[in-house]
Amino acid sequence: QVQLVESGGGLVQPGGSLRLSCAASGSIFSIAAMGWYRQVPGSQRELVASTTSGDSTRYADSVKGRFTISRDSAQNTVYLQMNSLKPEDTAIYYCYGDIALDAGPTRFRYWGQGTQVTVSS
Repeated sequence: QVQLVESGGGLVQPGGSLRLSCAASGSIFSIAAMGWYRQVPGSQRELVASTTSGDSTRYADSVKGRFTISRDSAQNTVYLQMNSLKPEDTAIYYCYGDIALDAGPTRFRYWGQGTQVTVSS
C-alpha cells in the first residue's frame, strides 16, 4: 500500500554533516505530517524533528540549531539536514508519515525501515 524509503545514512566524523531523505509512495491521498525519530539500542525511540502540511516544524532540544527538516510535498519526500554532528547523534533514524488513504478523516502512521547514522572519529 504505502512505503517509506529512507536514504543518506552512514559514517561521519564529529563536526561533519549528513542529509537524510525519505520518500513516501503508494496509495496516498494526503500527508498530514512527516518527520524523523531516532533510536539507540536499549533506549526508547525519540522524536528528532517533524513538519506538518502547514509547514510548521518542531525539533528536539538536543538538535535545535544543528538539524533542519524540510519537505517537498509534490514529491512526498522529507529531508533532514544534519550539521555539526556529535557522537551522541549516533542512532538508527526512522522517518514517518501520517498518511490519509482517502478523503475521510482517518490517518495512519507509516514508518521507514531505518537508516544507521554513526558519528565517530
